[in-house]
Amino acid sequence: MQEIRADAKNLRALLGGTKFSVDYYQREYGWQSEHVTELIKDLAEEFKESHRPGNDRSAVEHYHRYFLGSIIISNRDGKKFIVDGQQRLTTLTLLLIFLYRHLNDEEQKAQLADLIFSRRFGRRSFNLDIEERYACMDALFTGKPFDETGQPEAVVNIYRRYQDVAEYFPEELRGEALPYFADWLIENVYLVEITVYSDADAYRIFETMNDRGLRLTPTDMLKSYLLANITDERERIEASRVWREQVKKLQEIGKGEESDGIKAWLRSQYAESIRDRKNGTRIGDFELIGSQFHRWVRDKKERMGLTNGAAFARLVKEDFSFYSR
Repeated sequence: MQEIRADAKNLRALLGGTKFSVDYYQREYGWQSEHVTELIKDLAEEFKESHRPGNDRSAVEHYHRYFLGSIIISNRDGKKFIVDGQQRLTTLTLLLIFLYRHLNDEEQKAQLADLIFSRRFGRRSFNLDIEERYACMDALFTGKPFDETGQPEAVVNIYRRYQDVAEYFPEELRGEALPYFADWLIENVYLVEITVYSDADAYRIFETMNDRGLRLTPTDMLKSYLLANITDERERIEASRVWREQVKKLQEIGKGEESDGIKAWLRSQYAESIRDRKNGTRIGDFELIGSQFHRWVRDKKERMGLTNGAAFARLVKEDFSFYSR
């Protein structure tokens, strides 16, 4: 394993003048109202523990620190890709936009703007640099109308989660306390940025942090494993598109259909054993695929002919595409 760095950073240091792209490991932005409101509630409660009306702004420096967990960044050719942590960073950016639009102090607003976007050749470039989100983020930042029609689901979700921020941000923090809260958020809220310098290391850490914590589904973990082994970037991007589209179609049929579909595909094409309950023998491929198919594929990759990046790409683009249909 190559060099791995872990640095505790407040939001100002983490987001200031930095561009992040979303890596292929990541799911689409999927937080719902309850996730956003819980984050806002936690931040507000922690801030109110320290804040007293009439405090000088400089007192914020000594307010409680708040730790928001870790994010994983893959640094490839000097560009930062979010491997794990996109949900939090996206939501925090929406909160920063809300604060920017409601503050009156132009100097403080300029501080927040640096954490949201930079400007080049007269065009905003948001620090979460994801092209399909640009129109939505620009509309939120400027307060212009945004038409959801025909937009990707993740973009519509971002737009609606901003409405949650605006609706559920505590009323008692909207007046005198707002500039204090904004200072506290960017200076006293910390995340640990874990930086790796190879895709293989990024996936290993991602799997360890998410698989054991059961925060992602086996379908998410299988996608991450397959894409991590596709070495050609263009092939990886195309495979990611195919996977995303086919999983979405399965999910539209009903809850859990994408998981059931993957199990049926793997069992029908690759399973060679099933447990004989009468003799008490150990569980076979059939049962293992049913309970942990993402691990089973990793363990049986040679049987499946997954010997190189092209084989992994073919499995997704041809086999998974065919059998999921």
